[in-house]
Amino acid sequence: MSDTSNTDELFFNRTGMDRGRIETVVSDALDGADDGELYMEYCQSEGLSFDDGRLKSASFDTTQGFGLRSVSGEATGYAHASELSEDAISRAADTVRAVRAGHGGTTSVGLQQTNASLYTETNPLGEVDFSAKVKLLEDMNDYARSLDDRVVQFSASISGEWQAVKIVRKDNECREDIRPLVRVNVSVVCADGDRMEAGSHGTGGRTGYAAYIEPDAWKGQIDEALRQALVNLDSIPAPAGEMDVVLGPGWPGILLHEAIGHGLEGDFNRKKTSAFAGLMGERVASPGVTVVDDGTINDRRGSLSIDDEGTPTSNTVLIEDGILTGYMQDRMNARLMGMAPTGNGRRESFAHAPMPRMTNTYMHSGDHNPEEILKSVKKGLYAVNFGGGQVDITSGKFVFSASEAYMVENGKIGAPVKGATLIGNGPDVLTRVKMIGNDMQLDPGVGTCGKDGQGVPVGVGQPSLLVENITVGGTTA
Repeated sequence: MSDTSNTDELFFNRTGMDRGRIETVVSDALDGADDGELYMEYCQSEGLSFDDGRLKSASFDTTQGFGLRSVSGEATGYAHASELSEDAISRAADTVRAVRAGHGGTTSVGLQQTNASLYTETNPLGEVDFSAKVKLLEDMNDYARSLDDRVVQFSASISGEWQAVKIVRKDNECREDIRPLVRVNVSVVCADGDRMEAGSHGTGGRTGYAAYIEPDAWKGQIDEALRQALVNLDSIPAPAGEMDVVLGPGWPGILLHEAIGHGLEGDFNRKKTSAFAGLMGERVASPGVTVVDDGTINDRRGSLSIDDEGTPTSNTVLIEDGILTGYMQDRMNARLMGMAPTGNGRRESFAHAPMPRMTNTYMHSGDHNPEEILKSVKKGLYAVNFGGGQVDITSGKFVFSASEAYMVENGKIGAPVKGATLIGNGPDVLTRVKMIGNDMQLDPGVGTCGKDGQGVPVGVGQPSLLVENITVGGTTA
């Protein structure tokens, strides 16, 4: 049994539960099952939003609860409650025992031991008092409106979270994690005559507020949001047709995340519903394309010291030099596929069972300078930022809206365009990558991924890319 005293105060001393009795209940409930765990969670969160020159909303919330899971074969029994008590956990144990009849005969291996922590166990909610946060939002508003007479609306939000989790398995192995998470978002709307356009920027990570509320930091965010809004004021209707597209570094990796990343999660491949199913070891991308999911980067929004099953996260190579080499795995799908878990078992909260999810998914840099990539394009599109999008995991088909894009003609960046959408197929796009930049960047820390109704914080990233012959939806032919 590992020493997990850091969270004993929250989950045992404070609640009056006896640790030894809880471990006995869990061990008995999971006896004969292939796998399972008791997941306990305590979370404090806050959010402040500012709009129209005033504080619009402020919230503070404390949640706690547990989820008890038993896994036999492909069958899962899951019971959860917002009550942390021995009686509630005992009642949940009676429920999950029912799945033992489907025992698959292959018991999961024990958890790896790790002492690594990828973030400072600070509680951001106690760092800055409420009045100082309100003053910060007011200062942001004053600064944004002082920059340009065309600013007609400014909004901002600050959010923070402090989450403690404790995971107990049937062999009384215990793992714990203390997870801070903060995020700061700003949005600027500018008007020129009858035309109004918006720009936005956000940043965050698994740390305290300090790095994000320094004047240089938040002023930089507002400067960027204003720049985007002014660029959009000058934009012209986007062209439509098939053309070469240069994707900028950083946040455009959201296309990689959605159109390709989900298709490399273990459950979709085990069930053969992914476009990548059955292609392990085969070429699925152009030479030079290497894609990884790395949950081990310090302080990043998508990072975790351990996943929500207790497995340490890892740097998992998914595609190496164009060859499919790995999937992102939780414990159940890894066991059923005869593979090792990769630390990608994640859940939104104690009310949800874990499933394979991404952490920080990005493409490695290549050898080309970004300027060299742009100069190679005779006529095409340069997509710098993306908004929303949709993807079909089974087919890999996607549609993504570019929130900032420019025409490229004879190797030079031209007019900004509005209304451009990229339409294609994720696996096909990987084979159309012709040049990979040497400027890989991670996003600023704002991603949230949805899957089966659950949202979890994630990171994305990529270098500049030249992708040949992508269909661009626009408003002019």
